[in-house]
Amino acid sequence: MSTERSNAVTLRGNAFTLVGPELQVGDPAPEFTIVQSKSMSPFSSSDLEGKVRVLSVVPSLDTPVCDAQTRRFQKETENLEDVCIYTISMDLPFAQTRWCSAVGVDKIQMLSDHRDASFGRAYGTLIKELRLQCRALFVLDQENRLRHVEYVREVADHPDYEKALDAIREVARGG
Repeated sequence: MSTERSNAVTLRGNAFTLVGPELQVGDPAPEFTIVQSKSMSPFSSSDLEGKVRVLSVVPSLDTPVCDAQTRRFQKETENLEDVCIYTISMDLPFAQTRWCSAVGVDKIQMLSDHRDASFGRAYGTLIKELRLQCRALFVLDQENRLRHVEYVREVADHPDYEKALDAIREVARGG
């Protein structure tokens, strides 16, 4: 049975329910299996172990804030060594690949949770009423612990990029 968090996020002022736990800094990263968009192959949480990872969660790449968030992390790859960045959405893998080709995003991996919302349910980002992900950021360390967690309350708002980048740099330095 999944946890449901009523009124956990809003979209243009309308309240929605998130399915799954509200994760906290220090929690172990939950397990999930989703689809890697380029290869269409399964991608699981075990594929993430041993590296610093950023999980940038967006509702849909075809919206302005999601587009900007993903492009921002593409740009940040120039300044982040030994950090793997993933964008996760409910978009179909074909749509993710098309979007990446159209805008030149090639340094971050796109992951699709469209099949069974495994990631959304494990990380508490699944918007029950819309079957979309809420906007969120997670930074995982090499030991698979959450070192930064942000659920953006208003889905149409940007996350706090600077706070996330500070956490990424700290974890990458071994802090």
